[in-house]
Amino acid sequence: MESVPWHQQLKAKRTAYGVSQNKLAVHAGISRQYVSEIETGKANPTENLKHVLMDILEQWNPEAPLEILFDYARIRFLTTDPIPIIEDVLQLKMEYMIHEDHAMYSYMEQYIYGEIVVMVSPEPDKGCLLEMKGQGCRQLENFLLAQQRTWLDFWMTVLQMGAVFKRIDIAINDKVNILDIPFLTEKCQREECVSKFRRFKSYRSGELIRGEEKKDMGETLYIGSLKSDVNFCVYEKDYEQFVKYGTDMTDTDVKNRLEIRLKNDRAYHAILDLMMYEDAGKTAFSIIQQYFRFADTVVGKRRSSWPINAKWQRFLDLGEAHKIRLTTQPEPYTLAQTLRWLSHQVAPTWKLAMKIDELNHTTVLDDILKHAKLTDKHQKIIMQQTCSMNDIIKES
Repeated sequence: MESVPWHQQLKAKRTAYGVSQNKLAVHAGISRQYVSEIETGKANPTENLKHVLMDILEQWNPEAPLEILFDYARIRFLTTDPIPIIEDVLQLKMEYMIHEDHAMYSYMEQYIYGEIVVMVSPEPDKGCLLEMKGQGCRQLENFLLAQQRTWLDFWMTVLQMGAVFKRIDIAINDKVNILDIPFLTEKCQREECVSKFRRFKSYRSGELIRGEEKKDMGETLYIGSLKSDVNFCVYEKDYEQFVKYGTDMTDTDVKNRLEIRLKNDRAYHAILDLMMYEDAGKTAFSIIQQYFRFADTVVGKRRSSWPINAKWQRFLDLGEAHKIRLTTQPEPYTLAQTLRWLSHQVAPTWKLAMKIDELNHTTVLDDILKHAKLTDKHQKIIMQQTCSMNDIIKES
C-alpha cells in the first residue's frame, strides 16, 4: 500500500488535534497562506521545517499525558509610566484599560483588562508592576495569538525593557494521573524525599457529597518554604475545578498539577534558559531534578545513594520521552464568573421579587433598574466586552 504523503499527514494531524492553520502558522513563525500551500502540496518545506511543524502540533495532542504552561507572572518595570508596559509589552490600546485609584503591594493605582493588571507607583524604585494569575496568562495568550506573537516574543520584549522578574510559575499538568499525590506525601513523611529543602507541608480538604457522606479529597503537597526563591506545589487539579465550578471530576482534562514557583533571580534564569533552548520541558524538568527526587529506601545505603522511586521515574521519563513543549490555552476575557454569580446568588432572589411585583401589581424592580447608574468602570467593561480583537490590540 502506498504511504500517505507527508503534507496529508500534517493536515490530518492538525485537524484531528483541532488546531487552526493560523494557530499553527503563528507558532511556527510562518504565514497562514504558507501552511495552506504546504497542506495542499503546492509548497515543499525543508526537512527541518517539517520536523518543526510536527513538533509544534504535538503540544496540542489530546492524548499527551503531560503539558506545560505559564500559570503566574509578576514582573516589575523600572518606569513610573504605564503606557510603555500596556502599549509596547502587552501591545494593547490604553483606552481599553480600566483605571482604578488603588492597587495591591502598596502601589497607588492600576490599569486592568480582565485578569491582566498593571500597577503603578510614583516612586521610581517601585515603578510599574505587571501581574497575571492563571486566568490572566490565558487571556494574554489570546492576545498573543491575535498579535501573531508567542510567549518567547513576549519574554524577549520584557527582557529588552530591562524588567525585574519577581515571580514566575511554571505548571506541569498531569492528564492521566501519573502523579500519585497521597503516595508522594507518604514518601515525604517517611523521609524518602531527597531534597535541598528542609520542609514540606501537606493538606487535605473535605467536601460534603451525596447526602451525608463526607469524603476526603483534594490533597496538596508543598515542597520547600513558601518564602524561598524556589518552591513546588503538587495538587489535585480536578478537585480544585470541582470546588470552583462544580465540574464533574471525571470529566476534567487535567487530573493533577505540579507548579514550579520561582522568584527573583531564579525566575530570571529560568526565562533565560527557556529563551536559549526553546524547550519548556527541558527547563522545567531540569529545575525539578536539581531540587528534589523521590527515592526508595535501601538498608545499608546512604540517603544520597537511594535508588529513584519507580513511580517518580515514570513521571520523569514521560517528561523526557514526549519532549514537552510550552502549551498555550488562549481564553478571551468574559463575564463568565460574574454570570455564574448572578445565576446562583442573584437570580433566585430577583425572580422572587418579580413574582411579588406581579402579584402586588407593583413596579419595584423596574424602578430599581431605571434608576441604577453605570459607573465609568461599567462603561469601560461594556467597551471591552463588545469590541473586536482588532480594536483592542496595538500594532507593533
